[in-house]
Amino acid sequence: MKRRTRARELALQFLYQLDLRGESLLPEARDYVSAEERDSETTRFALRLVQGTHEHRSEIDSTIQGVAQNWNISRMAVVDRNVLRLATFELLHCHDIPPKVAINEAIELGKRYSTQNSGAFINGILDKIMNRARPAGAAATETIAVTPALDEELPDVAAEVEREG
Repeated sequence: MKRRTRARELALQFLYQLDLRGESLLPEARDYVSAEERDSETTRFALRLVQGTHEHRSEIDSTIQGVAQNWNISRMAVVDRNVLRLATFELLHCHDIPPKVAINEAIELGKRYSTQNSGAFINGILDKIMNRARPAGAAATETIAVTPALDEELPDVAAEVEREG
């Protein structure tokens, strides 16, 4: 599995927990991701996604609600809602990620963790968001970086495991 695909998977898993258990879980993001993944690049990207999605959640939810005809975001399946949040964050704030990549990755996450029908639902919503957020020829200017709290130097977990083994 590619690093960024794995990072999105971890971010989705944590965002799902955060959605169900509440904001008090956020400080555990770093520990959760680090425990699940040894690769520091993957871990950093997953934390960037969790943090950014969380920080922009109001804007993201409004954006999703604005294009989700006949769907209230609070009534969407928890997995679908969080896949949409994650991908919407990427579309709106991660200009280093091509929109089609963000959408395709989201569709695959939806199919993998929700239902086969989730892919079409997610695609429809994200396509509308992409078309509103990034008109043809629009320049990308913003990049989101993980704040120091989540981006502290990650330990070399693989080396630690080898020493312990």
